[in-house]
Amino acid sequence: MRSFTRTILAGTVALSALAGVAFAQDNPMVGGAEMFADKNIVENAMNSADHTTLVAAVQAAGLVETLEGAGPFTVFAPTNEAFAALPEGTVDNLLLPENKEQLTKVLTCHVVAADAMSDAIGTMISDDGGEHDITTVGGCVVKASMDGDNIVLTDENGGTATATIADVRQSNGVIHVIDAVLLPKM
Repeated sequence: MRSFTRTILAGTVALSALAGVAFAQDNPMVGGAEMFADKNIVENAMNSADHTTLVAAVQAAGLVETLEGAGPFTVFAPTNEAFAALPEGTVDNLLLPENKEQLTKVLTCHVVAADAMSDAIGTMISDDGGEHDITTVGGCVVKASMDGDNIVLTDENGGTATATIADVRQSNGVIHVIDAVLLPKM
């Protein structure tokens, strides 16, 4: 009986160790950095090499404190490549202090005041017959649809962005990495 108890105890210890390894692997990599579910949106985004433009824009717009807040938030996070695909000079122009209001509008059109994982978004899309309107913090209405297993967002100008990395859990919500910048109707 004592040997059996030791075997069970050893097995429990081994499973606990494996569970710790499995948990560590559940943190997705974004921009070459591990994203931690116990860090907030800003803390994780600052570590992603793919989101330096987004972080600079969030800082210029004065939205750091908001996105470090309790949330919950869903952020559709454009990559540096997404910002680079905008017409030449657009990002530099938006980052000028006199354009802070316009920059804030663009950024808040990527934020939803909810914790929306991809399966929930997919269900809403399905329930609404293939397209679901999402109202953002900035007042933009983004249309969500599916392309296979990928969420596709259409902005108010008809521009589309695809979620390339979904469900990056944060302490105050979730990030979905997208491949284009969503622009409000201006």
